[in-house]
Amino acid sequence: MEVTSHLKWHPLLSDPTGKRTEKPRICGKTMIIDKGMGIYALDDMLQTAGAYVDMLKFGFGTSPLYTTKLLRQKIELAKEHDILVYPGGTFLEIAIRQGAVDDFFDMAAFLGFSGLEISDGTIEVDRSLRSELIDRACQSGYTVITEYGKKCWGSSIEIDELIETVVIDAQMGASLITIEGRESGKGVGIYDENGDCKDKEIEQVLKQVPSKHLLLWEAPNKDQQVHLLNSLGTDINLGNILPADIISLEALRRGLRSDTFHLGQTNTRDDGSGNWEI
Repeated sequence: MEVTSHLKWHPLLSDPTGKRTEKPRICGKTMIIDKGMGIYALDDMLQTAGAYVDMLKFGFGTSPLYTTKLLRQKIELAKEHDILVYPGGTFLEIAIRQGAVDDFFDMAAFLGFSGLEISDGTIEVDRSLRSELIDRACQSGYTVITEYGKKCWGSSIEIDELIETVVIDAQMGASLITIEGRESGKGVGIYDENGDCKDKEIEQVLKQVPSKHLLLWEAPNKDQQVHLLNSLGTDINLGNILPADIISLEALRRGLRSDTFHLGQTNTRDDGSGNWEI
């Protein structure tokens, strides 16, 4: 058989599940956390795996630690790959604490961020202020991601409070509500001190939220990604993924690793005529 540059892997090989969609995706989104990538590392990552990244978050309060020129370059580069890019919610919490919310919004617009995250993981933000910030961000043209959960060790999910937060945030215009997991994935939110998922709490949440696709599960560790994909489906939204793990996660989503092999379609073969049969 003549091999040409146009030859592609058969769909059942590139995606055994047959379920993966291309960007812009409605569900099955992947958010990566940037904790200090240089411009060349970012460019290399996007050339390699940009098709599998939907959102890029500059972790916590790292945004002002870059030169303005470099930060704008990174933001534009991500946007060129159709990636929603936004600063971590902790940075907005700092702006609230410092009385500099207007300055935060002015600088976010100047830099070209396409999204904003609104959270209360470190400080207390009452419902009225949270709603005000969501509305302001939406009115300013940003895609809004909110977050539920505290970052302190041992914090847990208050089911009723979470459900109420998801419903109100979505009504206010938030596109996704993140379930706190931190970058460690241990001792916080849906994870116990060992990083294992609290399945009963997750099940309760899913029974009561309007749609599972409103939720973004922070899952920095492979075992957590495998467990959530197997339990909740490959079309869930996952966040706080390390840049080096994008391809690995995409393989999990598609059933291209032994951990999720069973999610792929079965008994496929070529009958010799070029026609694939099941």
